[in-house]
Amino acid sequence: MINFLPLEGEAASDGGASMWIMFAVYAVFIAALYLIFFRPQSKRKKKEEQMRKNAQIGDEITTIGGVCGRIVAIKEDTDTLIVETGSDRSKLRIKRWAIGSVDTIHDDAE
Repeated sequence: MINFLPLEGEAASDGGASMWIMFAVYAVFIAALYLIFFRPQSKRKKKEEQMRKNAQIGDEITTIGGVCGRIVAIKEDTDTLIVETGSDRSKLRIKRWAIGSVDTIHDDAE
């Protein structure tokens, strides 16, 4: 009769090693997910927040809704901007988080 069960010493050492290998594979998988997805997203978010914070009077901006205009006033207490749009100089009040892009290039940004 052939015995297919491993000996007691072999079962304990193989089971422990395979468990550590499984944990290592999971750790590598989680680290790869972090490096591929979460880290670039947080970098992009910080860059956008810096861009919104550095917007100043006279900058040409585009809002997340697609409205283009020039900043004419900044109200720090309510965190809003007054944007002048069009040739008739109509003004809009928007929140700072609604800035999609700042289209003015500053020399000191480099």
